[in-house]
Amino acid sequence: MLTESYFVSVAGPPLANNTAIVKDAGIYEHTLHPSHSTTNTFKKSSAPRYCLAVSDTHVFTAQEDKSTVHVYSRAKGNQEALVTFPERIRSITLQDDVLFLGTQEGRLIIWEICTGRQVTTPACHVQAVSCIAATPYHLVTGSDDSNIHVWSVPRLLELDSTIEHEPQETLSNHRAAITSLAISRSVNPDTNVCVSASKDKSCIIWNYQLGIALRTLLFPSAPLCLSLDPCERAIYVSSDDGSLFAIDLFAEKALLGPQSTEESSTAIQVSSAFGATPQEAGPASCMALNYDGTILLSGHPQGQILRWDLSSRADSTELADLNASVTNIVFVSPFPSSRPTKPVVVVKPFLGSRTYNFTAQLDTDMVEDTRFSRMVNSNGIPSDVLEQAILAFQAPAEETVGDQELRKENEELWEVINEQRALQKKTLQRYLDAKSANA
Repeated sequence: MLTESYFVSVAGPPLANNTAIVKDAGIYEHTLHPSHSTTNTFKKSSAPRYCLAVSDTHVFTAQEDKSTVHVYSRAKGNQEALVTFPERIRSITLQDDVLFLGTQEGRLIIWEICTGRQVTTPACHVQAVSCIAATPYHLVTGSDDSNIHVWSVPRLLELDSTIEHEPQETLSNHRAAITSLAISRSVNPDTNVCVSASKDKSCIIWNYQLGIALRTLLFPSAPLCLSLDPCERAIYVSSDDGSLFAIDLFAEKALLGPQSTEESSTAIQVSSAFGATPQEAGPASCMALNYDGTILLSGHPQGQILRWDLSSRADSTELADLNASVTNIVFVSPFPSSRPTKPVVVVKPFLGSRTYNFTAQLDTDMVEDTRFSRMVNSNGIPSDVLEQAILAFQAPAEETVGDQELRKENEELWEVINEQRALQKKTLQRYLDAKSANA
């Protein structure tokens, strides 16, 4: 059965004396499907917003108002390492085996967890890097200085130490601090977008590779966090007055694409919310969508985790109360990773240039997979099987040795049948001739 899990981090002291909550627990692993339950906890962590990252093997948390990152092993369920950096960390995100960290001074720190290589950029932001979003090719950073920078990941990971690390694009339409970022996974430069939220009560949809603002959304109050639908069909926004908004990008009046009738410079006022958080919970400080975009989870300052069914738009249901401010919710993909290696232990970062050793475990067999094993382990019908089936319909039929033998036997049988028919016809004709002569 398909299981779906997510990680939650909390920060700050307990809100009440609750003996049902694990003492000193700072990170929780929950199972959402098929039934909600707590499967694991990690202790001694206090992670602020945008300071939680999860891989298949590890959990990374930057600590509040500190320059340290705690690394936890998911397999062992304990803390594996404590890593100290030269500046206080304000935000982190993980892309494959690279951890990106935004600092209080506006720098980026790149840590390759399998080699220990560390790269630090100049302070391209004037103030702290408040949030980060990443794809395999691009990194987007938002700051309290209201600017958004777009970086090239291959350039940031370049081994040549003489290369200057500068952002490719700077997006500067906002007038206040950036509060949240979400980015699409598309690799098409015409369709990949990111969405930014700001304290200036607006969200902007960007074509971040081209540096173009595609649409500006205005809200009654400042948005705190946002989440992008897995198929980039909609945006979900939480504001500081407790309202939750759902913006359909391709509705009857489309906001993006060729069906949009309004100019991109036209700002859209968003006023109708699809839900409101309970007053006792407070406005949602973090949100996350499950893998198919049907369930939205929101975390709140009073410790509640609420579930919103987006198909019915019914009122929220409380999944858990963690007795501390919920700061991050991160879903884990229910499908296994297709990467050939996985880091069993992390290599602590170091400065300076030297020879790097890649430390990881092979996650696949050395022998080539059989056709049967590929079909069993794939999601749906494998692409190579579909391609072979399509080509089989298009290509002319080829006769095998067995087909040729059957055809030869059929031809011999037809010869015998035709000879018998001719003999029968001749015999019948003689009988008719003899009968007419006697008459």
